[in-house]
Amino acid sequence: MTTEFTSLNLRDEIMQAIAELGYSTPTPIQAALIPIMLTGADVIGQAQTGTGKTAAFALPILNNFQRHKNPQALVLAPTRELALQVANSMTEYGKHLHVRVLAVYGGQPYGPQIGNLKRGVDIVVGTPGRLNDLLERKVLALSDIKTVVLDEADEMLNMGFVEEVEKILATTPTERQTALFSATMPQRIRKLADRFMRDPQTVAVKRSALTASAIEQRYYLVHESDKTNALTRLFEIEPITSALIFARTRAETATLANELVVRGIPAEAIHGDLDQNARERVLGRFRANQLKVLVATDVAARGLDIDDISHVFNYHLPDDAEVYIHRIGRTGRAGKTGVAITLLAPREKRRLREVEALTKQQVTKMEIPSVGDIHRHREAKVVETLKVWLGRGRFKRELEMAQELVAAGHDPLDIAAAAIKIARADEKQRPIAEIGEVRDEKKRKVESGRRDGFGRREESGRGGRQTLRSRSGASHEAGMVRLKLNKGKSSGIRPNDIVGTIAFHANIPGYTIGKIRIEDKFTLVDIPEDLVEQVLTHNGNYRLGKEKLTLTKAK
Repeated sequence: MTTEFTSLNLRDEIMQAIAELGYSTPTPIQAALIPIMLTGADVIGQAQTGTGKTAAFALPILNNFQRHKNPQALVLAPTRELALQVANSMTEYGKHLHVRVLAVYGGQPYGPQIGNLKRGVDIVVGTPGRLNDLLERKVLALSDIKTVVLDEADEMLNMGFVEEVEKILATTPTERQTALFSATMPQRIRKLADRFMRDPQTVAVKRSALTASAIEQRYYLVHESDKTNALTRLFEIEPITSALIFARTRAETATLANELVVRGIPAEAIHGDLDQNARERVLGRFRANQLKVLVATDVAARGLDIDDISHVFNYHLPDDAEVYIHRIGRTGRAGKTGVAITLLAPREKRRLREVEALTKQQVTKMEIPSVGDIHRHREAKVVETLKVWLGRGRFKRELEMAQELVAAGHDPLDIAAAAIKIARADEKQRPIAEIGEVRDEKKRKVESGRRDGFGRREESGRGGRQTLRSRSGASHEAGMVRLKLNKGKSSGIRPNDIVGTIAFHANIPGYTIGKIRIEDKFTLVDIPEDLVEQVLTHNGNYRLGKEKLTLTKAK
C-alpha cells in the first residue's frame, strides 16, 4: 500500500480490500476525483476507458456508505455488460463493509431482481430501461439516494436513453450528489449536466500522447458496397495477428462476422445481445488465438480487456472524432506498434478531416491491393515457406519420392513446379474479391433549384416547381436511401425542421442528410444507407412542435 492511497483517508475496510486486489497507486482520475467526491460535491469526469474511473466513484460512495432500508447510491450504465462490471467491482471494493450491490438490467426475469430489492439493497447499478420499469412497478425506492452516478453518459445519449435518464433523475432527492462520467462531452450531455447538477467540478484526464505515435494510421477510399471486399483483400496482405473491427450496429457486426467466416477468416461478433457467459467464451477463444478477428460495436467494446491487438479497422468512421481516438487506442499498447485502418466511403471525407483536426495528425491515404499485388503476395509466401523447409531439411520421404520420379525420367524442375502447383491448390478456393474504382471527384454541374439553410439543394423542375426525376424510392446519389416523412407543406414543414429533428434524435450529423423534397402531404428525404437503421430506430421521437413525425422507406 503506498502513501498516495493512504493520503486519500479512506476507511480501513476499503484500504484492506484494495490492498488485497493488488492496487498500489491511484490512477490520475482516481487521485483527482476521490477527494472531491468525498466532500459530497458534484463532479464531471472526462476520461477514456481504462483510466480507472469505476474505482474513482465507487471508493467515495463506499467510504460515505451507511446502511439504511433503501438504496443509498444509484449508478446508471448504458449496457448490461457495464452494469455487471461496475456492480462486481463495487462488491469487491466493499466486501469488508458487507455492502449489498444489485445489478438490474433487461433480458432477465423481474422476479429475482424484485426479490433482492424487497430484502434490502445498498447500491443499485442498472440500465435506464429496467430502472424505469422497476420504478413504475413501485418496487424500487430512490427516496434515500445520496449519490447518483451517470457512467458513460455519451453512450446513453447515443443509445437514446437520455429521456429515461431524466425521468430517473427527477425521481431522486434534490439534495443529492451527482457524478457524471463521459469520454466525450456533446452538447446534449452538457445540457443534462446544467439541468441536474449543482456547480459541478470538472476533472479531465488528458489522453495519452497516443497512442498515435505508436500507431500507423491509414485509410482506403472505397465505395460503401465494396467495403467487405476491400477488407478481404487487406487481410490477404496485412501481417495481422489479431484484429478488432468496429461496425455501427449489432446487426452489422453479426453480418460482417459471418461474411468473413465464409471467406475463410475466423471471426466472431461482440454485441449487446450476448450474455456475459457467451461474451467471455468469445473473448477466451480470441485470447487463445483460436479466433483472429472480433467485430464489435463501440458500446460492446467498452471494457474489453485485450492488449495484444495488431490491427484496428474502422468499417465506418464514427460520428464523433473522439470515438475514433478511443477505437484506435486499442492497438499499439504495451510498447508495441499497431495499425489503424479506415475504410472510407467518399461521403465520409468530411468526418476524416474532423479526425485529423482533433488528432493533429494526417491519416495516410493508401490504395487497396490490386489483383496483381495479391497474386505476387501469395507467390512470395509460397517461396518463403519453401525456403523455411529447405533450411530445416526435414523432408526425407519426400526427397525419396522426388528421386523416384527423376529415375522415371521426369525433369527435376518439372517435379518442383508440379509440387508447388499442388501446394497452391487452395488458392482457387480464395477468389480475389472485385472492387469498383473510386474516381477523383469532379466539379459537379450546378443544378437548378434553391438551397436550404443547411446548404442542401431542394429538387426542382421547370418553373421552380418541385418534381422528382424518378418516381421510385431510389435516391439520386449512390449510397443513399430515400425515406418518406408523413408531413408536408400543409403542415408547414421546412427543410430545417427535418434536418434538425432527424440529426438531433437519431444522433447523426446534419450534413450527412441528402436531398429533401417537400410535397403537400408528405416529404421525401435521402439518408446514407449505413445510417438508415439508426434513423428508423428512433421513429416516435421525431417531432414538429407537438406533432409526431414518422419516417418509412419510400416505395
